[in-house]
Amino acid sequence: MDSQRFAIKGRVIGADDPQLQDALAHVYETPERPRCLCVPGGVEMYVARHRQFVVKRMPDSGSTHHPSCPSYEPEVQQSGLGELVGEAVLESEPGRFELRVDFPWMRVIGRAVPRGEPQEVAEIGVPRRQMTLRALMHFLFERAGFNRWSPAMAGKRNQGVLRKYLLEAAEEIIVKGIPLAERLYVPEPFSESAKTEAAQRRREKLAVLRPKDGQTPLAVVIGEFKTSEATSQGRRVWIRHMPDAPLLIASRSWERIERVFAPLFEARDADTGHPVRLVMAALIRARREYTYEIDAASLMLTSEHWIPIEGVHELPLIDALVAQHRRFVKPLRYDARSAAAFPNVLLLDAGTAPVPLHVVSAFMDKKERLSKERAIAEIGAQGAWVWRTEEQMPPFRRDVELALPS
Repeated sequence: MDSQRFAIKGRVIGADDPQLQDALAHVYETPERPRCLCVPGGVEMYVARHRQFVVKRMPDSGSTHHPSCPSYEPEVQQSGLGELVGEAVLESEPGRFELRVDFPWMRVIGRAVPRGEPQEVAEIGVPRRQMTLRALMHFLFERAGFNRWSPAMAGKRNQGVLRKYLLEAAEEIIVKGIPLAERLYVPEPFSESAKTEAAQRRREKLAVLRPKDGQTPLAVVIGEFKTSEATSQGRRVWIRHMPDAPLLIASRSWERIERVFAPLFEARDADTGHPVRLVMAALIRARREYTYEIDAASLMLTSEHWIPIEGVHELPLIDALVAQHRRFVKPLRYDARSAAAFPNVLLLDAGTAPVPLHVVSAFMDKKERLSKERAIAEIGAQGAWVWRTEEQMPPFRRDVELALPS
């Protein structure tokens, strides 16, 4: 599919048609709904307004679009998102999400952590599923479209694009009653000539961290981890495009982060021949004026094109698909115990249904391997594409219709 087309009040209009905005303005806040024409009969959509009018898919309708359609979205069971929808991820209205997370937006200054339970218990609450910082990062990257790829994206993903779309995604998300966009900072692309102005904008954005009424607010910084260095008080953590604003953390806390995420730190030194990025989501607070301290942190790997990956074993597959100009989506783990049960990639340009691609690494532990083999067996030998990394990568399926001469 080269361009998405919509049926609006009896007219067929392409997504890149200059008249689309006028057509959407006429149906905005009316019962009339555009239909995406990616499949026979079309799929009902709705119109949202941000800086301009945007056509968006209806809730739970993503998998009814053609896989090659920009509005296509896999069923949530194809990724770790399926475990969170309905409990930790609530779509309050089309395109608006409330997230229940396991981290706070506020710390109370000087208050000790309560110990034990009161002697008399009047009720027992049923625990609800909550998202971790990693799951929040995955949700943002997915809503911003960075787990998707099409040939048109080549050469167009950089820090500025990352920042733009992560912040746009955050505008549609509420966390603990607060718009995520108010508490999310993504660094601007660094420029020596504009560094003073950018630093001032950062200080204005992070002014939200100032203590108030005995409480210390928190915010989230998402950026590419660069390095850390020891100081007499702990560690400085450097994020790319923030060369003038390190994040501080106690040495012992940083050592624990390095232990927990050791495979990810090691991935940057792996002899893969494929560039990899290490992205950090840091929950921060103000230690003092304009001094930012890490309260909690999570990390994830991405390809050089900012596509989140579970490990370096997926890099050759991702890079091969990009090199062959294929369309695909990368299912994300979120808070699932393992990603082995999910396809490593869903190929979107090989017919009327997405094609699951599975990678079996020789370094998988026994439990993960069994989970992966079970997922492959459920597809069946005819429908499964499997690459066992000790063997040569199999060719990818092509859409028969696209292969026919015109």
